[in-house]
Amino acid sequence: MSPSSSSATNQKPTHARYWVVVFALSLAILSYIDRVALSKAAPRIQETLGINEQNWGMVVSAFGLGYALFEIPGGFLGDWLGPKKVLIRIVLWWSGFTALMGWMWNGMSLAICQFLFAAGEAGGFPNLTKAFASWLRKEERVKIQGIMWAAARTGGAFTPLIVLAVFDGIESFGIPKSASWRWAFGCFGIFGLVWVTLFWRWFKDKPRDHKGVNAAELELLKEVEGMGGGHGDVPWGKLVRSRTVWLLWVQYFCLTFPWYFYITYLSKYLQQFRHLSEKSAAYFAVFPLLFGALGCLCSGMIAATLARKMGVVKSRRLLACVGFGGAATFILIATQLESPYLAIAAFAIASFSNDLTMPGSWGTCMDIGGKYAGTVAGSMNMMGNLAGFASPFVCGIILQRTGGDYNQFIYVGAAVYLVGLVSWPFIDPVTPIEAGA
Repeated sequence: MSPSSSSATNQKPTHARYWVVVFALSLAILSYIDRVALSKAAPRIQETLGINEQNWGMVVSAFGLGYALFEIPGGFLGDWLGPKKVLIRIVLWWSGFTALMGWMWNGMSLAICQFLFAAGEAGGFPNLTKAFASWLRKEERVKIQGIMWAAARTGGAFTPLIVLAVFDGIESFGIPKSASWRWAFGCFGIFGLVWVTLFWRWFKDKPRDHKGVNAAELELLKEVEGMGGGHGDVPWGKLVRSRTVWLLWVQYFCLTFPWYFYITYLSKYLQQFRHLSEKSAAYFAVFPLLFGALGCLCSGMIAATLARKMGVVKSRRLLACVGFGGAATFILIATQLESPYLAIAAFAIASFSNDLTMPGSWGTCMDIGGKYAGTVAGSMNMMGNLAGFASPFVCGIILQRTGGDYNQFIYVGAAVYLVGLVSWPFIDPVTPIEAGA
């Protein structure tokens, strides 16, 4: 037995790795607050800048396009340079462009700002996944992914209320309603600077380099020790030839396309199509994302138990198929309900179902990606954000041509969910791409 192993057996492990989870949770919340804020402010921005529905769809789509195009480079940079440098750059960039959104003067300038904001934010979740790959034991990963995505959804859920409170606070100083959204984005940009300061001082790419990690905790992490730091030799050929990677891309596109409705058009849907007030819409828009958070938590918590009983492959496929099928069913039910409150309840259950798939999808990126988890996760999230580009663009066109019939877009979303449903039975979520998956 080596001296370090002997020392480890006489110690209680430290828990420094859980601080990595705290940083991830807080960053996930911040990212969704900044992203969903635009949706809540949409009616005010459109009125101030004179943007119609189709052009607003293009503004929102600009975010998805920028995020998608830079997602693989962002994930690869994390594999090459290590996640610390990349995450610091990402948060500084997106905080700056969040603040700059308040300075935009027309639809085109806002779309460009959204594109640049997204280009800088791209790679955030893949780099958190990269950090998890080197700081968490394999059996902890899916559970922690569930908790992280639950935090992200919760941040998005309460953003409408946060934005409304910020609007009211700004307007109490005598700033007119037409300008309060400009000041609000400046306030949101400050939050990321606080996160960067704390993260820069605490985080290390490798647990071995952190003073707060003792020998016993290093012993717990010995099987993932080689996952940290930089690795520039990504096996691109094996990645592109992998059936699992392609299907992972397809299912994540299908998962994200209908879901994007919740963070881009839900508030407007409740006000314009269901005729709720701005304040009521803000309160009820909480529920789909909040139930999505519960779906992430539920999936993450039961994943290990199901894996022990059924095996990892069958358990992930089961959760994903139940998720896609439930989401498709309940968004269709929402279109048939007269009551806006029952419709929101149906959307909430659909969002819960949608997010049963999330932890397993990101856990698969870590399991098949290994030390290249950042690149694999980045490629999957690229497809999700191509869906984020396509979804509001298609929704804007449908609304413009149908006179605001949101149900027509929801039917499209249900069909897309069914494609995701038939993809998962063919995914191998455990075999590493380096093994020729």
